Amino acid sequence: MVLVPALRDGDDAAFAWLLTRYDRSLRRLAMNYVPSGAIADEVVQDTWMGVINGIDHFEGRSSLKTWVFRILMNVARARGAREHRSVPFAAAGGALEEGAEPALDPDRFRAVGNEHAGHWVSYPAAWEHEPEDRIEAGETVGVVREAMRHLPPAQQEVMTLRDVEGWTPSEICDALNISETNQRVLLHRARSKVRNALEQYFEGGEA
Repeated sequence: MVLVPALRDGDDAAFAWLLTRYDRSLRRLAMNYVPSGAIADEVVQDTWMGVINGIDHFEGRSSLKTWVFRILMNVARARGAREHRSVPFAAAGGALEEGAEPALDPDRFRAVGNEHAGHWVSYPAAWEHEPEDRIEAGETVGVVREAMRHLPPAQQEVMTLRDVEGWTPSEICDALNISETNQRVLLHRARSKVRNALEQYFEGGEA
């Protein structure tokens, strides 16, 4: 990777490219852990200092992007814990225990003993023209953000990386040190909760 030697040589252009490429994404992720934008900015600044001070020790066992975001998450978790905003990401088993509650109300599915046990009692409401118009108008952005803010930390991390930052499942597993199965479960639960909040919003209820 040409970028890594350039960073080790103190190439300002290489660092500027890295900053432009990832600074906004780092700040968005930092906001999952801390209570204000000002503190998120401090976390990002500390992250970049960590990159500068640690680049000589980067071994290339993961991508440079993954390495940078790991630094951010470590800094943000520590700062978030001090600010009483979040808790550290649990190990794989703990992450699933934390999110072990049903993603949706069990009453929405047919009970055990029914020949269609586990199937929907009634399917989720179809979102036709009006909801699409409201999505396009940006009215639902606040609902989505608020729903994500209330997700358990593990689910919030996975959904932010996958659906906001566009990371691949393998990149997420590498960055968070979780299995592909755990990544899928956490993402499914997070998306289900956010969809549930949107359903309530479209139906005129409180998310």
